[in-house]
Amino acid sequence: MTQKKILLVDDDDDIREIVTLYLRNEGYNVVTADDGIKAVCMALSEQPDLIILDIMLPGMDGIEVCQEIRNSLTTPIIFLSCKCNPAEKSIGLFAGGDDYIGKPFEPIELIARVKAQLRRNSITKKQELQENVSSENTITCGELIIDIGNYCVIINGETIPLPPKEFQILTMLAQNPNAVISNEQLFQDLWGTESLGDYRTIMVHVSNIRKKIETDPKKPVFIQTIKGVGYKFNMPQG
Repeated sequence: MTQKKILLVDDDDDIREIVTLYLRNEGYNVVTADDGIKAVCMALSEQPDLIILDIMLPGMDGIEVCQEIRNSLTTPIIFLSCKCNPAEKSIGLFAGGDDYIGKPFEPIELIARVKAQLRRNSITKKQELQENVSSENTITCGELIIDIGNYCVIINGETIPLPPKEFQILTMLAQNPNAVISNEQLFQDLWGTESLGDYRTIMVHVSNIRKKIETDPKKPVFIQTIKGVGYKFNMPQG
């Protein structure tokens, strides 16, 4: 699955170092900036999944940075500030922030807030995507949505790009849920010729699909291998 990217903005080297360490230990991809102008540029270029933003910054303060980012992005923003009275918090939230943590703070609390914001944002994105998906031409299996009409795959609220052959294989299997599709049938339907016993092409494509849609590709949930025969798409009954 895609690694979440977090932009950390703070002019304090020690805070950047320790927060980066905690975030990376949780599996996040972290990029950093130490002033407001850099923060805006990196937010637009890096397109992070979440921004942790100090308010007291050189060049452009965090409130201005947030307002500038909000002109282009809806990315969740968590403010960090030594100013933690209700009035200051209100200013930050009205500027477009999603959460506000006072300094000093416990890194474990910040991690919990980060996870909560990412989870909430993922749910929102998923709802928006589902609203835009045509239910008449869609296959849904848990967190996996195959939108045949728009030729796209959505997993956990995130659109996953698939090359044409991978999309065709996934769609063919999903359109025949819980039925075993032989390697020969897959090859003939998608390549228009006999495989002559060489199924390596299909194996490679299925492996690539699993890497993109499965939480653990080595223990696939959606596409099951039927040894010596082919593949089956697991669709819960009912």
